[in-house]
Amino acid sequence: MSDRHLIVGAGPVGRHVAQLLAARGSEVTVATRSGTDTGIDGVTHLKLDASDADALSAAAEGFSVLYNCANPADYTTWDTFWPPLAAAFLVAAERSGAVYAITGNLYPYGPVDKPMTEDMPDAATDHKGVLRASMWAEAKALHDAGRIRTVEVRGSDYMGTGVGGNGHITRQMPGALKGKRAWVFNAKDVPHTFTDVLDTARLLIAAAEDESAHGRTWHVPSNPPRTQEQAITEVLTSVGKPPVKVSLVPNAVFAGLSKVVPLIRELRELSYQWTAPYILDDSAAREHFGMEPTPWDEVCRRSAIV
Repeated sequence: MSDRHLIVGAGPVGRHVAQLLAARGSEVTVATRSGTDTGIDGVTHLKLDASDADALSAAAEGFSVLYNCANPADYTTWDTFWPPLAAAFLVAAERSGAVYAITGNLYPYGPVDKPMTEDMPDAATDHKGVLRASMWAEAKALHDAGRIRTVEVRGSDYMGTGVGGNGHITRQMPGALKGKRAWVFNAKDVPHTFTDVLDTARLLIAAAEDESAHGRTWHVPSNPPRTQEQAITEVLTSVGKPPVKVSLVPNAVFAGLSKVVPLIRELRELSYQWTAPYILDDSAAREHFGMEPTPWDEVCRRSAIV
């Protein structure tokens, strides 16, 4: 395998993948619609509409790995954003022969009543979960047919550098660092796995470059679950800040907002992830890759950067 890597998306995962690869001396190109410059030394940047299968295929020619690190800026546009982009990735992977490495999530499993393992069925019924499940099913079908090589890594809600307003915990930090009360949805005292975005990037690279890992999903090694209240408090503690009051947005308010605010409506559809324990079993990846999660204190310190 050559050491050329095309990363589509310059969000937290894409940036971390680019940083890790560039630091070891790999040839790295980051492609976005705007041609965003990540500021990472040694990385080439490309302006590209990755939903154009021909354009993405041409860009991927000669690369060893094609990384799907894309994510829509608007959480409410998944149904229009993902289908053409996912289809283009499959075409580009087949034409170029590059390994197709997918940044996934846990939505395909739907509501669960036990820790999530990779052999659980993708049984989601909400539209976001069904969409992500179909994306993986289509990629795996092509892999099983010998037409592409692919792998998907799945992490839980992100913490760490660059997550900012896209994370349930990190979006609380600008106010909490100033001593302001934090308001959370659904439940503040239910255990939930949080995944370091850097660890997602680490596993994505490792899985892409390990032929024995292809054709399946892997869970990102993550620290033991925390409640939302614990996580917020521990992020503050990691940078010497006192705890703040953590309050629950009343369900009636949450329900009312969901009727008029599209983003809140989307979040409410996924409330099952927060009203019962939502725990990731990462033992398979730890054993196969010999990978441990970044220490929790470090994850917390990086999550405090706003």
